[in-house]
Amino acid sequence: MGATGEAGTGLLAGLRVLDLSIWRPGPYATQLLAEIGADVLKVEPPGGDPMRQYPELFLSLNANKRSIVLDLKDPADRARALELAAEADVVVEGFRPGVTDRLGVGYAEVRAVNPTIIYCSVSGMGQDGPLARVPGHDLNYQAWAGVLAPEGGPPVVPAVPLADLAGGMAAAFAVCAAALRRANTGEGERIDVAMSDVLATWTGAARPVARGVDPSARGVPGYGVFETADGQHLTIGIVSEDHFWQRLCDALGLSGVRDVGFAERVGRGVELQSLVAGAIRAREREPLVDALAAADVPVAPVLDRTRMLAQSHFRERRVSTADPWADPAIGYPVRFADHAAARVTPPPDLDEHRGSGFLPRG
Repeated sequence: MGATGEAGTGLLAGLRVLDLSIWRPGPYATQLLAEIGADVLKVEPPGGDPMRQYPELFLSLNANKRSIVLDLKDPADRARALELAAEADVVVEGFRPGVTDRLGVGYAEVRAVNPTIIYCSVSGMGQDGPLARVPGHDLNYQAWAGVLAPEGGPPVVPAVPLADLAGGMAAAFAVCAAALRRANTGEGERIDVAMSDVLATWTGAARPVARGVDPSARGVPGYGVFETADGQHLTIGIVSEDHFWQRLCDALGLSGVRDVGFAERVGRGVELQSLVAGAIRAREREPLVDALAAADVPVAPVLDRTRMLAQSHFRERRVSTADPWADPAIGYPVRFADHAAARVTPPPDLDEHRGSGFLPRG
């Protein structure tokens, strides 16, 4: 979608998405679709998407979209929403279950005017089930899904909103799959994305235990976050690889344990992890990261957002980038050789596109 309002050439060019969602999960899904060519018309409630209160986040979630305000409690505005839904290929909504039905823009109402619609609902706990109507936000859904304490013990809160982002990406993936089916058969689809469901599949049904290792053993020496002498942190990512363990020991001067095999390392986990941590704590981070990387050890510094954006790797891959309306900015998470993702129009002002509909299909 170009800045002039013309249809674009991305992979989803011509796909019309009516976005009824607010906050982050649904808008993240439609942002992913918009950057690869979908025509996304964002319907905002009177007063706008509450995410507008967080300007930087709103910028990252709403490029390439257009905005109209509709009060879905008003019969005329509801009728307009259904007119747009009749022209759409996809409708995305992120309300609590039952809300769109009460507003008159639920799946049944939309399907009545557009039998081949792809209707995607993104919610915390899903459209049905005992917990479907329980209110919550990202942290609540992580807790329900076992993410915060999968092995029991004190909960660990991730520093990023895993539920929102996982749900949004799963929704975008599901919409693409349904769009392919629709293009081939003409059939629509009802998609029910529950953020807690997505995270529950990530938590998994069982703790991974390596063959030949005491199931009661906890942790793998050489895997974790370690503090350095200058008070900073780095990560080491060795699992079962003997060659990585040997290189780590050589670099840290731990020759006495370099030839200990994986099963024994796990059995001596506390002892060996303490040796590794002590050796790392005696060195400053940047030279140690360089030395370990040169030795082909899986190492990475723990970066904050600013240092991440400054990394040459991410700049060269255009993950860390700039938009004309936002610097710094984050680019699309996947690269396409022939139909690159792009953000060409800034996030819309509230109701900027009042009275407009979808773009002509390219």
